Amino acid sequence: AVAAALTREGGEDAFRRLFRFYRQRDLSDLRGVVDFSVPGGQVFRSQLSVSSVSDQDAYRAGLQPVSQWKAYGLNGYPGFIFILNPFLPGCQRHWVKQCLKLYPQKPNVCNLDLHMAPEKTTDLWGQSKEQLKRKGSSKREPRSLLEKLRWVTLGYHYNWDTKKYSANHHTPFPSDLAFLSEQVAAACGFRGFQAQAGILNYYHFDSSLGIHVDESELDHSRPLLSFSFGQSSIFLLGGLKREEAPTAMFMHSGDIMVMSGFSRLLYHAVPRVLPNLEGTALPSCLDQALSSDLPAGSVIEHSSDEDWQVCAKYLQSSRINMTIRQVLAEGQKFPEKSETNGKSQAFSEDSHHQQNNKVKRHKPNTD
Repeated sequence: AVAAALTREGGEDAFRRLFRFYRQRDLSDLRGVVDFSVPGGQVFRSQLSVSSVSDQDAYRAGLQPVSQWKAYGLNGYPGFIFILNPFLPGCQRHWVKQCLKLYPQKPNVCNLDLHMAPEKTTDLWGQSKEQLKRKGSSKREPRSLLEKLRWVTLGYHYNWDTKKYSANHHTPFPSDLAFLSEQVAAACGFRGFQAQAGILNYYHFDSSLGIHVDESELDHSRPLLSFSFGQSSIFLLGGLKREEAPTAMFMHSGDIMVMSGFSRLLYHAVPRVLPNLEGTALPSCLDQALSSDLPAGSVIEHSSDEDWQVCAKYLQSSRINMTIRQVLAEGQKFPEKSETNGKSQAFSEDSHHQQNNKVKRHKPNTD
């Protein structure tokens, strides 16, 4: 009803009006947001390709057997699959630690590279962990470098200004994340998926992700995979045009979204990061410890208590999202006019991921 009413208004396009509505509204009433944990209405159960992923490979990726996953679709959005947290107890912690401790390391690229010398961004974890552990609730305390992290790119590094990838700006894609992505893609019917590029977004309670379409990959026949950890968020999934009102849905820690087929090129955005709806500092799924008996060949590693203490402190006010893409089809190459100097690429810190911050010199554009 809210979407319909806003759509009838003049002025801004329907998607932007809904974006502003959820960005500014009182959190006490979120009845219009789809919750896949209580499916109904336009939500239906999706069938997965159970035989495409062995239980052993699922365990190695830190996932439950595919036969136990709860996957759903949305009427009107063919190719969209929402998987309720399929991770085994304690395994989310591995991916959180990787996103905070390992993946931001060089040669990967992050937003802090825009205005800091290379030697200052080589060990964000080491420079931040003690400050994070001591951090209280006061907003006046200086932010650590990890808290200033907005995005990290992996594999083929996305250029925020040109909105393109380049053959000349590429670093090895993390093998553990590639394996996880391949299992999830196979379970959704995309065997042979190759994880070639990743964009990691780091959100705080005042962050948002602007309205956009992920169309820079040269192969749109392969899905876009999205993994969420930490605090919850509202995700808006729209249509092929911004005039079409989007559907709002919750994304909680451990949830996975797959955008494929018709839904691969739809407008989407994140207007709001929400405090844990369970009322505790962290979602209960992150309180679970990792089993000491990991299967042979597991890509999951045990986190030390000290490392998890830092991660948990960070997640009390933050959310991490990993989006994984296949850029090129099998045998495909970049056009010859592709950029020739990856190091000279100009990155725009706010072109994709915004954060409302009173001390910023420029007012962020929520579009």
